[in-house]
Amino acid sequence: MSDIKKITVGGAVFTLFFGTLLHFVFEWSGNSPVVGIIGAVNESTWEHLKLLFYPMLFYGIFEYFTYGKETSNFIPARLISILAGMFIIVASFYTYTGIIGKNFMVLDIGTFLLGTVGAYFIGYKIMKTDILSSKKATILGIIILILLFLAFAVFTFNPPKIGLFLDPVTGTYSF
Repeated sequence: MSDIKKITVGGAVFTLFFGTLLHFVFEWSGNSPVVGIIGAVNESTWEHLKLLFYPMLFYGIFEYFTYGKETSNFIPARLISILAGMFIIVASFYTYTGIIGKNFMVLDIGTFLLGTVGAYFIGYKIMKTDILSSKKATILGIIILILLFLAFAVFTFNPPKIGLFLDPVTGTYSF
């Protein structure tokens, strides 16, 4: 197995492990607002996207300094993989709950697993090409990653009143 393939598999394992921890870290911190920026503060779908976003972002920083500097499309590929993973989670969650009529924890975990594996697979495949290898794509990728980070921070404290942000357990939109 190539080094990049091993690092990619390691990233999926890292994301699954630390993403799972991020589900609980807000409560463990005594509901610290600072911790709430990266940890899920409620059971909304939006908050669960943090479980994928932050571990992939942090592991992506490690990857960048490991091999990403030499990969001309690394940042755009990582951005697309994160967005794809988030899309897979949202689409699979709303599809199965729409069909069944309610959610089940084991299937929720399955959507996270599917989103994580899908995200790293897509990122790996993109990095093996020359797609999005320009400086403009890299700069745009950095800007969008920063905007995503800011969106998670802002919407933690002031979520829009739409279904994606609704905590189905409490019926509220924030913590």
